[in-house]
Amino acid sequence: MTSHAWLLLGLYLLVLLALVKPLGIYIANVMEGRSWAIRFGGPFETLIYRLCGIRKDEEMGWLQYALALLLFNGLGVLAVYALQRLQFWLPLNPQQMANVGPDSAFNTAVSFVTNTNWQGYGGETTMSYLTQMLALTVQNFLSAATGIVVVIALIRGFARHAAHSVGNAWIDLTRITLYVLLPLAAIFAVLLISQGAIQNFAAYQDVTTLEKVTQTLAMGPVASQEAIKMIGTNGGGFFNANSAHPFENPTPLANFFQMLAIFLIPGALCYTFGRLAGDVRQGWAVLAAMTVLFVAMAVAAISFEQQGNPLFAAGVDQSASVMQAGGNMEGKESRFGVTDSGLFAVITTAASCGAVIAMHDSFTPLGGMIPLILMQLGEVVFGGVGSGLYGMLVFAIMAVFIAGLMIGRTPEYLGKKIEVYEMKMTAIAILVTPLLALGGTAIAVMTTSGQAGIFNPEPHGFSEVLYAFTSAANNNGSAFAGLSANTPFYNALLAIAMWFGRFGVIVPVLAMAGALAAKKRLAATSGTLPTHGPLFVTLLIGTVLLVGLLNYVPALALGPIIEHLLLWAGR
Repeated sequence: MTSHAWLLLGLYLLVLLALVKPLGIYIANVMEGRSWAIRFGGPFETLIYRLCGIRKDEEMGWLQYALALLLFNGLGVLAVYALQRLQFWLPLNPQQMANVGPDSAFNTAVSFVTNTNWQGYGGETTMSYLTQMLALTVQNFLSAATGIVVVIALIRGFARHAAHSVGNAWIDLTRITLYVLLPLAAIFAVLLISQGAIQNFAAYQDVTTLEKVTQTLAMGPVASQEAIKMIGTNGGGFFNANSAHPFENPTPLANFFQMLAIFLIPGALCYTFGRLAGDVRQGWAVLAAMTVLFVAMAVAAISFEQQGNPLFAAGVDQSASVMQAGGNMEGKESRFGVTDSGLFAVITTAASCGAVIAMHDSFTPLGGMIPLILMQLGEVVFGGVGSGLYGMLVFAIMAVFIAGLMIGRTPEYLGKKIEVYEMKMTAIAILVTPLLALGGTAIAVMTTSGQAGIFNPEPHGFSEVLYAFTSAANNNGSAFAGLSANTPFYNALLAIAMWFGRFGVIVPVLAMAGALAAKKRLAATSGTLPTHGPLFVTLLIGTVLLVGLLNYVPALALGPIIEHLLLWAGR
């Protein structure tokens, strides 16, 4: 790690942690209906409820809440699919983009609705302005809102006593979109425009380069999509180059704020959790566990990339002791370099964002393994908006269960007994994504259709397939690259992984919320395990690493680990 790397990491954490508390308080007030923003926007909010036939005084049980979210997101899939299939005949299509093919449209619809934003297409060559805005950008808001309201429902499960409801999904979705996501995205979009990001409806521009060659520059409403792409941990780029494109990410300052935006709401929700649960120390403990894991992974990834490629060094100096000057720059945007690219890769895969400024396929084997591991942990190291926190709380329940077994007591978390039903839901939530990721990888490497998309041989090709299904099942959306995935086989299989990776976790989490809300809160005793101190933070980190990662160790050995050994053996 260079001094620049330590300075960048330290500054990033300092700014992030300074923003966690004020935004966390604001989100808590919004979800409790006590914010000044609700008083200001109340008439418009009430109008929405009247038009939709929603009663503000009605609440839902967990099953009704889950069905509402499934219906809401299912309709979203249909809307996004239809807009892609009809875009040629719709307005705001100055380049006359053709209708998107059925398998690609289906994959993209599921991808954006599940907050995955996996893209098997080039945005500027496939999607019209209307599709980018009305289909993709709108879903960036709504999928982010879905993740946040699920964790709010789970927090209510801990905070309420002998209750039969966890809130109203329609009210929660409306408030988080109106009062949190829209204002933050608007502010961030203006900031990006000030740095040089474009926002227009102009036709693509033909320009003459210094080499006297004509080049076509894509235009469009970029800043507005880029803002919620980061704020909502979505990750789907307007351009195929994603955040490496200068129209999306114009300057190093814009790049820093994009990295900050990815973790902003996930970090703030930890404080929201503590505040709504009645003990802010609980939120700080969860945030501490996330931060420790993040720093460890960031140091590892940046160090591996700064180390460089030993074969390149040997080719220059005939001695692997002289390493590649400046680190491994292959596949990285020259404006940002090794350190910023390594940090960005860790942030975007720790969260379920998927935006990239470098090709992860070109990282060193171990450098590329770190983003893979972060997704395989369930993306709970800050994670996606809402999904990261409810994933970490699932691991917290697992941690207190393990501690209860060790001391022979019924486990408790925030005064609620963790019993058989909660552990069944915990097991489902933890195991569904490894099953999808590993099962999808196995199908792909054993079938002719899956093998047809693999262009890189042996361990690296396996890593590309494993990365794709890990990214899809954990709703990240970043790609290792090098895999030809825009085929009917991969579009269908990855869409299945994305849908069940999202709602196969959300449904048991909501079921757990309903069960916890119905329980009475127990008073703490001398035998109660404190869940806000260093001991619990350590236990939580250990649980995440052991339970979250053990499923993937054999697959990692077949991919990046063996590739690393071959690389350093000169092969």
